[in-house]
Amino acid sequence: MDLLTFKLILVLALFLLSLTIAAYSTWAERKVASIMQDRIGPNRAGPFGLLQPLADGGKFFFKEDFTPANAEKFLFVLGPALVMFISLITGAVIPWGKSLNIAGTSFDLQVANIDVGVLFIIGMASIGVYGIMIGGWASNNKYSLLGAIRASSQMISYELAMGLALLSIIMMTGSLDLKEITESQTTGKLWGVIPWVSGLNWNIFYQPIAFLVFFTAALAETNRHPFDLPECESELVTGYSTEYSSMKLGLYMFGEYVNMFISNAFMVVLFFGGYNYPGIEWITQNWGENAAGILSIVAFLTKTVIGILIFMWIRWTLPRFRYDQLMHLGWKTLIPMALVNLLITGAVILAFGN
Repeated sequence: MDLLTFKLILVLALFLLSLTIAAYSTWAERKVASIMQDRIGPNRAGPFGLLQPLADGGKFFFKEDFTPANAEKFLFVLGPALVMFISLITGAVIPWGKSLNIAGTSFDLQVANIDVGVLFIIGMASIGVYGIMIGGWASNNKYSLLGAIRASSQMISYELAMGLALLSIIMMTGSLDLKEITESQTTGKLWGVIPWVSGLNWNIFYQPIAFLVFFTAALAETNRHPFDLPECESELVTGYSTEYSSMKLGLYMFGEYVNMFISNAFMVVLFFGGYNYPGIEWITQNWGENAAGILSIVAFLTKTVIGILIFMWIRWTLPRFRYDQLMHLGWKTLIPMALVNLLITGAVILAFGN
């Protein structure tokens, strides 16, 4: 198998994986809510309601596609399409596993290994807000426009804190390459002193404050509770998606869940060792590259799914912030925290080395 064929298969697999996880995240969301509220949850479509996402997808496809008379029709269609496209393309630079050996050739489980993978994801996330803003403005509806303005200002505010948290990781690893950041968490000594188990040298142990800032900013970036102000039902109907129906609404919803999946995958790479797991080097040496590679994929997806479940748990636990509280937290709490952490990180690196 040549490299191009493998990359095409990997792109298709990643596309299907993202859509499958996004679809079943809707099922898991309702199941988590039902457990926390002492209800049954989806149980009609298939055993345990497992076919509910297929039923929902069919509903979106066959529902009437309505476009408001005064909407900017081209932009009205472009908005949800842009959100979905940006959500899917960001997964291309994430290393989903160690490597696989096929017919004597070793292939990395990463669609595109670029030197500035961190900047690519941040840049794509910044562009994603245009899909929301375009859709809200093109709807020609005041609630949609207010929701879109909220989304754009919220994302701009929290991207600053997220970027400052990322700088601490970049300073430690000395690279913007996600593969190198992952590999740097394979071996080492905790705080340079305590010998660490192979595959457990995770950045979360060095940068807990950066993780806290990044995690909070990720909730805001993906418009999840308690930061879902752009689609605040009690004030704005459904915010920027108020005028949308059929599959256009479905693209916005699926884009949100794909964003949640990619955000957690990105977080796993930065703070939880990526595809590393305890004993990964021993597995590679004794069981072979393919066994270690398959286990690395399982480890990566397990960490990511745990993160998604935590996002859902937060949604059904915390009340929604007011918009002034949202801005106050972003500008007056998270950004100063990230700056102080950045200064401490720089001082430690200068004093003791990386």
